[in-house]
Amino acid sequence: MMHSKNTIAIPPGATIREQLENRGMKQKEFALRMGLSEKHISRLVNGQVELTQDVALRLESVLGVPASFWNNLEAVYREKLVRVIAENELEQDAELASAFPYSKMVSLKWIPAAQKSEDKALNLRRFFEVAKLDLLDELRIPGIAYRRTGANETSDYSLAVWAQKARIEARKYKIAPINIGKLEQEISRIRDMTVKSPEVFCNELIDLFAECGIALVFLPHIGGSFLHGASFYDGNHIVMGLTVRGRYADKFWFSLFHEMCHIIRGHISELSETTSEQEDEADLFAKDILISPEQYRSFIDENCFTKKCIIAFARKIGIAPGIVLGRLQKENYVPYNRHNELKVKYQIAC
Repeated sequence: MMHSKNTIAIPPGATIREQLENRGMKQKEFALRMGLSEKHISRLVNGQVELTQDVALRLESVLGVPASFWNNLEAVYREKLVRVIAENELEQDAELASAFPYSKMVSLKWIPAAQKSEDKALNLRRFFEVAKLDLLDELRIPGIAYRRTGANETSDYSLAVWAQKARIEARKYKIAPINIGKLEQEISRIRDMTVKSPEVFCNELIDLFAECGIALVFLPHIGGSFLHGASFYDGNHIVMGLTVRGRYADKFWFSLFHEMCHIIRGHISELSETTSEQEDEADLFAKDILISPEQYRSFIDENCFTKKCIIAFARKIGIAPGIVLGRLQKENYVPYNRHNELKVKYQIAC
């Protein structure tokens, strides 16, 4: 017998046992009369084997109860058994659903609102396209590379949500075959976009990446994910998802080139998540693309970090002044409370 909160599945064997007890018949004798092995009868009585139509006809002869009764009993049991399993799995998923940022997903209209935990679990299954939420552990995206500023158990669930939404949105794009060589050739062109506004560069950037076989997706930040961006293979193309976490241009472009490094260097081709060494490599790549080491050293040696000097240097090397300021603040050359008017906040909606 199996049961859930709402359903009990009682095998036909329980009724057979009652019939034998009423007759005072031992299973050994019953097995002889049925023409079946004692082992099979034991398994039948204990609900471990299916009651077939052949067995139903034998029961009709031995116990005098119509075969249709036994067939119906078996059908009802099998239906309830499936229901019990489904209800228990849903109960487990309902407990797991509380770990996901459901309210945030609802506010972003990624998923329907729901009050009952069971309904939330069902909606999450549809969102993740799985029959059970515990299957997500086996469906982790191999080789996923992401830039984030912290990690905990909650952030893993938020990352799973964010990556799935990126995958869903990427399906709307028309993507060319993957061409990493072309992506490398376009680095300088992408860097030139840092001085443009999102209204200008957004669609241009998406089209450029699509030509390289990459679906570039912009998504809102999910609280608790600590996520700036993530890249991974999905079928015959690559998905690069970016969030404007912090909404500052310097963080946006740093994250973009960081993810490009993971793609160009093949980090996302590996089965495991990126290592700390690979993350450091991607950080260095992004820093050096935005501001070359030679130019940066020369600027630092001049030791002039006024607003005027920062703007002049940014114009000289062809990037937004806020990117230069962000680098200087991070490396403690300029306090975080100075010159912030140079930083541009992005609102990307393309």
